[in-house]
Amino acid sequence: MPRFQRHRLALAATLLGLAAHATALDLSGLSKDVSPCDDFFTFVNGSWEAATVLPAGRGRIGSFDDLRQNNAAVLEKALTELADKPTLQTTPGLKLAAAYFASGMDEAAIEARGTSSLTPLLNRIDGLQRREDLPTLIALLARSGVAAPLGWNVGPDRKDTRRNLLSLSQSGLGLPDRDDYFRTDERTRTVSAAYRTYGRTLLAAAGRPVDDAGLDALMAFETRLADATRERVKLRDPNANYNPMTLADLAAAAPGLDWSGYVAVLTAGAKLPQRVNVQQPEFATRVAALAAETPLEVWRSYLTLRVLDATAARLPKAFANARFEYRDKTITGLQAPPPRSEDVIQQIGGNYGQEPLALALGELFVARAFSPEAQRRAVQLVEDIRGAMHDRIEKLEWMTPATKAKALDKLARMQPLIGAPDKWPRFEGLELTNTDYAGNWLKVALWHSDREMKDLDAPVERTRWRTSPHIVNAFAGGLNQITFPAGILQPPFFDAKADDAANYGGIGMVIGHEITHHFDDSGRNYDANGSLTDWWTPADAAGYKARADLVADRYGAISPLPGYNINGRLTLGENISDMSGLPIAYEGLLRALKRTGGADRKVDGYTPAQRFFLSNALVWRSKTRTEYLINQLRTDPHSPSRYRVLTPMSNSPYFAQAFSCKAGSAMVAKDPITVW
Repeated sequence: MPRFQRHRLALAATLLGLAAHATALDLSGLSKDVSPCDDFFTFVNGSWEAATVLPAGRGRIGSFDDLRQNNAAVLEKALTELADKPTLQTTPGLKLAAAYFASGMDEAAIEARGTSSLTPLLNRIDGLQRREDLPTLIALLARSGVAAPLGWNVGPDRKDTRRNLLSLSQSGLGLPDRDDYFRTDERTRTVSAAYRTYGRTLLAAAGRPVDDAGLDALMAFETRLADATRERVKLRDPNANYNPMTLADLAAAAPGLDWSGYVAVLTAGAKLPQRVNVQQPEFATRVAALAAETPLEVWRSYLTLRVLDATAARLPKAFANARFEYRDKTITGLQAPPPRSEDVIQQIGGNYGQEPLALALGELFVARAFSPEAQRRAVQLVEDIRGAMHDRIEKLEWMTPATKAKALDKLARMQPLIGAPDKWPRFEGLELTNTDYAGNWLKVALWHSDREMKDLDAPVERTRWRTSPHIVNAFAGGLNQITFPAGILQPPFFDAKADDAANYGGIGMVIGHEITHHFDDSGRNYDANGSLTDWWTPADAAGYKARADLVADRYGAISPLPGYNINGRLTLGENISDMSGLPIAYEGLLRALKRTGGADRKVDGYTPAQRFFLSNALVWRSKTRTEYLINQLRTDPHSPSRYRVLTPMSNSPYFAQAFSCKAGSAMVAKDPITVW
């Protein structure tokens, strides 16, 4: 697979008194026959896209994906060294990561164990003979990492972030989206048929076969769950998903299930909470109705399938291959599995570094791939871009002074988490083995549940990292935080030795994007403490909504594929953050250039302004399978990469100025939108 080529170019420059070298942008993929004012994404990436073949084991490739693979390679090498030299396992996290990785790579041991590590869970499900036992069973599964049909978490109370609160949420569907249970198009029929085959295969491999009638009943059960599941757009409304109630209130609102018994098992000895946030009360009501009405045989099949689905990647090939055929091949178009080492690392850390043991991978990664110099320079980027956002808020014509003051206070108190945490967790009480992949998953899940429940009686830790530093992503957290892991503070997004234009166009835009998330249509509902509070005047709220509606409409009119439009409402927060994050990052670059000089210095024939936009288009470089893109358009709150370049840049006068684009050009919007 073609790699993102990084050529270094000697260039005299200084930053913070340190010698730096500009890293030349990868311009080999430029399409010189395309004008930057007509289609900037194709101008920057067209030749690369035409020459690039998607590998069989990838649904998408590009700059994000290349970096994820590079980071996984760093971790694979380090984990292999830990296994070969146990003396290097100097901390609890490193020891646990080495054992977990070894168990995932030992395919012979996985085959030999079969489903034996899951036997206690599966036997509990087989033994379900009384409805009264359902609350205990689904709570036990929830503690074991199987959210069926309810998910849960312990985190800061959205309206009082000084304390933690237990939240319950909708979960437990096997199709990619709740709408897939009701759509009738060919794509949905294909996915639905593949899911039925997947379910049949998993249950048969576990010695619990189901016939066609049983599959029909299982699908009907999930369809009733889907019917009460909120659409993804509605999940973006934080106020609608904040519904704290006592257990007595919950029992009255959702009769048919012993909620006190469920929560008592879920908390496992912790003090029973007085309040629970039931994020989607109508879903809880449906779960309780199904608990009272649905035959226990259907419940047993459903819960068994959810356990097997959650663990299939960690089980013998009969299960793992079935998972690949459904989740990877049918849904995202892969023709072959990715390298096993990458999959094991992903299973340990999760897509967003949210898995309980992910920080152990982060500890290992940071020791190998993140320097103090990178940390210092990343801090400077954040402060430049925060300063640019401050100036933009002050200059807003549509916002009143009272609301501006609160917006500026929120910005000033925003807490950046950059690179990695100051200290690593000790994982007290957790022990893993080198030879039990599924068993290790179960041990980690139960350990994590115990730790989460201890948080119920503890003050909120505002400095706790809730993602791993090895992840190629960035986050706007619920405590008015912005997090930039070491994993994304790497080329092509960021290089401590690169020139400002490359860095501000790459990671700088990501920084501007995450800052703006705290002011997008959802994030604007939270105050400087991260608490869910309405700090807007009615006139300012109306002005904001009018501008947000324009953004939703603009993206909603885009058709990346025939018959498939971007969901402008689902992607609204990301699109606002793209459209505002880009000019904020550019203005951060202007601050840096004013401080260091070099505003007119060209590299590879391009000015800093042009290199800013070139860098930004390069980080969004990607090529995607059709199946992957369809699933993204239906389920992902992010717009496809092409439109994360074209729409924000065509909306920006800075871009038009940098490339001398005239009015009427495709890259010059007739009616630019300004939110922030």
